[in-house]
Amino acid sequence: MSVTSNGQTAHGFCLPFFVIVLDQLSKAWAVKHLQWGAPKHILAFLNLHLAYNTGAAYSFLHYASGWQNIFFITLAVLVSLWLMYAILTDIRVKAWVLHAGFALILGGALSNALDRIHYKAVIDFISLHWGGWYFAIFNVADSAITVGAICLIWFWWRENV
Repeated sequence: MSVTSNGQTAHGFCLPFFVIVLDQLSKAWAVKHLQWGAPKHILAFLNLHLAYNTGAAYSFLHYASGWQNIFFITLAVLVSLWLMYAILTDIRVKAWVLHAGFALILGGALSNALDRIHYKAVIDFISLHWGGWYFAIFNVADSAITVGAICLIWFWWRENV
């Protein structure tokens, strides 16, 4: 394990920590100030709507018998271990987009895993909509995972162009 001269590895673990703190604080606020089943209208396209998701993205496996919680915690831990290994061993200084993607996914995965351990579900509360069309309710960790995945796709696309 080595830190590059610009402190790249140290930065690789600051961003996930920031994501975890921001996500957990926002979820604590949501649990304290929102009521389940009672969305708060914020903007024409945004509601705050407390939800407990025992499944994955778009409530995949939400209605399963409970095994999915251990499965998703295990998956998050395995992915996180791989991401930490990637952050620690990839010393390409110019690959900041790749490292940012790894870090964002790491922070989001660990924060959602913390919810699963504590609540047996992931707390979601951001609800985007347009007219009668509603997007899946999500949280800060989900946003970090999505932006991280976009960073990885962009990096790999640029590497192969």
